[in-house]
Amino acid sequence: MAQVTRVELLDDLEGGPADETVRFGVDGKSYVIDLNSENVELFRAAVADFVAAARRDTVGGVRAARRSAAASSDEVRARNQAIRGWARENGYSISDRGRIPVEVTHAYEQSH
Repeated sequence: MAQVTRVELLDDLEGGPADETVRFGVDGKSYVIDLNSENVELFRAAVADFVAAARRDTVGGVRAARRSAAASSDEVRARNQAIRGWARENGYSISDRGRIPVEVTHAYEQSH
């Protein structure tokens, strides 16, 4: 026997059919609202000036150790080698290749 599950979005303001789910955040809290096309346009117009003046937040508020646009691959390679060496000297089990675990990078940064 087959089952079909159908999900219908309802506009959270007007109760009719919704076309889109909009995600946004205010004061450190995340919100989700389902809106029809007209209300999506109204919402985006209402916050457009604020969005244009704002900075993008990093995921979870903590930026992972990432290569900056200005950093060369040689600088990144040297930094990764330093982290791996430090990690081994401090009892972390770490591979010679691949991603360096975030907790190792954070511990390295806190020690320097």
